[in-house]
Amino acid sequence: MPAHKQDPPPSPTAFMPLTVVGISHETAELATRERLAFAPDQLASELRDLQQLAGIRGGCIVSTCNRSELYISSDSTDPAPLLHWLAKSRDVSEAELQRCAYIHHEQQAARHLFRVASGLDSMVLGEPQILGQLKQAYQSAQDALPGHVGSGELQLLFESGFRVAKQVRTETDIGAHPVSVAFAATRLAQQIFADFSGLTALFIGAGETIELACRHLVELGLQRPIIANRTVENAQALATEFHGAAIALEDVPLQLPNVDIIISSTASSDIVLSFDTIKTGLKKRRHRPLFIVDLAVPRDIDPRAEKFDDVYLYAVDDLQHVIQEGQRSREQAAVQAEQIIHREVDVFLQQSRSRDAAGTIKALRERALADRDELLIQAQKTLENQGPEAALELLAHRLTNKLLHEPTKQLSAAAASGDTDLLEHAQRLFGLEN
Repeated sequence: MPAHKQDPPPSPTAFMPLTVVGISHETAELATRERLAFAPDQLASELRDLQQLAGIRGGCIVSTCNRSELYISSDSTDPAPLLHWLAKSRDVSEAELQRCAYIHHEQQAARHLFRVASGLDSMVLGEPQILGQLKQAYQSAQDALPGHVGSGELQLLFESGFRVAKQVRTETDIGAHPVSVAFAATRLAQQIFADFSGLTALFIGAGETIELACRHLVELGLQRPIIANRTVENAQALATEFHGAAIALEDVPLQLPNVDIIISSTASSDIVLSFDTIKTGLKKRRHRPLFIVDLAVPRDIDPRAEKFDDVYLYAVDDLQHVIQEGQRSREQAAVQAEQIIHREVDVFLQQSRSRDAAGTIKALRERALADRDELLIQAQKTLENQGPEAALELLAHRLTNKLLHEPTKQLSAAAASGDTDLLEHAQRLFGLEN
């Protein structure tokens, strides 16, 4: 796996205190990704804990089967506190984390998010699910910490990312071919089974990945899908759509003697189908093959099950060779997508700088208006007591002094300290170059 990668820190004139710290399928093995994954019900509490770090202005945690990432807006670009927090929260050593972590700042952080949202950084090039997962992570962060994500740098970053992803889908063929992790799983099943019409498939989970896998197998002729989920109502909704059956998660062992295919993708942090449960089920199968694809991270299926002669067990990383065929058809579209992202990163930088300028301009105008109001009151008193000529002279004199006092003081200090940059910028700002 690649060593710890870090972009060079931004220059002192950088406009965005944005940092991304994360690991993905490109940098970390499945076992490491399992340990660094966040369960959905952990996100709110972990995000609130992360928010306690000094200087953090906003944060978002993205955790999928292929990545765990922190998107942070802060007063500092030093990633050390973020790496320390991530290692501590996931109970891994910082040395281990640094071997597989990547760190991006500022425009590279924006480029990274745009590529992730567009499916260019996925195991399956162009897969659409990651966009929904990013939107869910962003919404979870807004719900957990209202006001800390929905404004400022992170809001602009994520909303720009969502817009860019839509643009890539619209302007390229990145999603023209039906390639996804779920699709890859069904392609793998086709290498084991020639006819699906007489088979029974058990799907564990009820999320988008399971829905896609079920849809693909039904299109291949599967007639008996069984959906198992912790919440039976969710399983029933999916089973109804595909004319299948719904069962509770605890009833899965009863189905093992009868099913031919198992595809699992849950958000559980624990093993869903244990080694002993599979061993017991196999005794009643009389050497009929059992095809299992575990799409979850952390894994749902005990990996030791691959030791059984009649079990064909595949995890997420095993699908890489299957999906390469579909990826080739998307490579040209990916080149076009990269061009769009390169252009949109520049747009993002301009928007971010404009936001910074807007705040400065607003503060400057507010100060000028406050000075104006104060001096008008003084001028009106002079007008009543000494007449219009004295009032105008007073207003012009004091307004000039008010407007020039702070710039003059700062320029004098700059000259005394040898700060020629500020003097040059002041000449440009006030049009004094000539």
